[in-house]
Amino acid sequence: MIKNLDIVISVFYILGIVGIGLWSGLSKKKVLPGNESKDYFLAGKSLRWPMIGLALFATNISCLHLVSLAQSGFDTGLLNGNFEWMAAFTLVLLSLFFVPFYIKSKVATLPDFLEKRYNKACRDWLAIISIVSAVVIHIAFSFLAGGIVLKTLFGVNMYVSVMVIALLTGIYTIIGGLRAVVITESIQTIVLLSGAVIITILCYNKMGGWASMVSTLSSTHDINKLSMLRPAGDASGMPWYAIFLGYPVLGIWYWCADQTIVQRVLGAKDENNARVGPLFCGFIKILPVFIFVLPGLMAFVLVKKGMFDVSSLQSLNAAGETIVNTKGIYTLMITQLVPMGLVGILVAALLSGLMSQISGALNSIATLVSYDLYKRFRPQTSDTQLVKTGRISAGIALIVSVALLPLINQYESLFNGLNDIIAHIAPPITTVFVLGIFWKGASAKSAQYTLWIGSAMGAVVFILDKLHPDTVMGRIPFMMMAFYLCCICLIMQVVLSYAFPVQHTSESRELYWKSPLEPLSAKGWKGIGNYKVLSLILLGTMAVLYWIFR
Repeated sequence: MIKNLDIVISVFYILGIVGIGLWSGLSKKKVLPGNESKDYFLAGKSLRWPMIGLALFATNISCLHLVSLAQSGFDTGLLNGNFEWMAAFTLVLLSLFFVPFYIKSKVATLPDFLEKRYNKACRDWLAIISIVSAVVIHIAFSFLAGGIVLKTLFGVNMYVSVMVIALLTGIYTIIGGLRAVVITESIQTIVLLSGAVIITILCYNKMGGWASMVSTLSSTHDINKLSMLRPAGDASGMPWYAIFLGYPVLGIWYWCADQTIVQRVLGAKDENNARVGPLFCGFIKILPVFIFVLPGLMAFVLVKKGMFDVSSLQSLNAAGETIVNTKGIYTLMITQLVPMGLVGILVAALLSGLMSQISGALNSIATLVSYDLYKRFRPQTSDTQLVKTGRISAGIALIVSVALLPLINQYESLFNGLNDIIAHIAPPITTVFVLGIFWKGASAKSAQYTLWIGSAMGAVVFILDKLHPDTVMGRIPFMMMAFYLCCICLIMQVVLSYAFPVQHTSESRELYWKSPLEPLSAKGWKGIGNYKVLSLILLGTMAVLYWIFR
């Protein structure tokens, strides 16, 4: 339980964010008739690269990541940091290859892009999948992690705390639209990073520095926890090849083809801002390994040194053995290692991650329902009606997300549960987007059937894995399963493209690269701000980091 001062800080922070969100959404300049939906869903196409980069990061990082990455750091060391660092490579792909098409085609949603490149059936399917994934992945999992933390810290019922946060976040998101989301996300990113840095510094100092950590890990034969790349047969199920083969499947869908993420890019002022924004986010994504994952590993070292008490997390299993429920590690670190006053800031950081991801997902759901479902079947709908429809759909999404909490709470590790679901959703979507922009011969019918069959296949495999976990298929790590499913989808679409040859429209003929070098033809800004220069710097930085922590 936390002190009154920290509770006051946390409450004032929440009210402040709600106030700023409402102010930013309601104080905008008068919008011309017919532009209401563009202003609400895409912030009037006014976003610059710093806001885009910060908003991308804030939408990605939630309370779930803070809690679960610290848990993974305690359990397996830096290994799950790969989900953060590998994101930099897919953000480069977004900047170099995907952004130009999205901006050039002037789409409001990614399903809209698929219709222009393929057909309406692809648009409808992706819209439905995107809405479902936003509700489950971006909102429900975040709610669950936030509810667990708030229950531990404040002693309030998990569902009560979740519904209060849902109500407050929903108010400014539903009223203010994307502008309110992006402005509040930018603030929340700064608060979230500040809080994470504080607890990292406190853990580092208490532990006695880096040399002390290495010495302790060596003496307990846990030095491999500092390695990001594990050998074949590693007990984690994530050897180096699984990361490099499986992550691109998850990453390309998440960062390049998921509406919740890419919507920040679609609201960019111009192509240069749209390209540099994701690269800025790529540089920020270096930090989570050091300020989210590493603190969990530091807590492990402190336990080994006898300087951190985890007895409150211990329980007996069926065999009578003492086990530690490491889901509560981050909360325990806050209550044991952080002085009064700073605890309130840490709680504000957790709430920042929770509220920013939920607000981003709600805005994307509103956009998808309005543009890709409602207007699709009622093309004469006015802009005012579109905004109203989006607001109603966001409210319904909140209710459904809360209702899903008991189901997803069955996962032992929320972070692994999240990625397990993504691994079965992503393969067909990643396939149709990659082939769509890189291969002239990718046909509409092939994409349509690949999405349908691939999604059904992913659902069947997921269900069988859960019903029969001891079978050969059930023992395949989710990263490798994502790779295998993607290979099947890739072969499927290529074969179907020859069975149903492509018939390009005037629009689709302009929506694939004629050569791999074509996307690099745009000059961009001069100097270090050039998207090509920044891409090289980011790739070089990641290569050096992986060499150090190999």
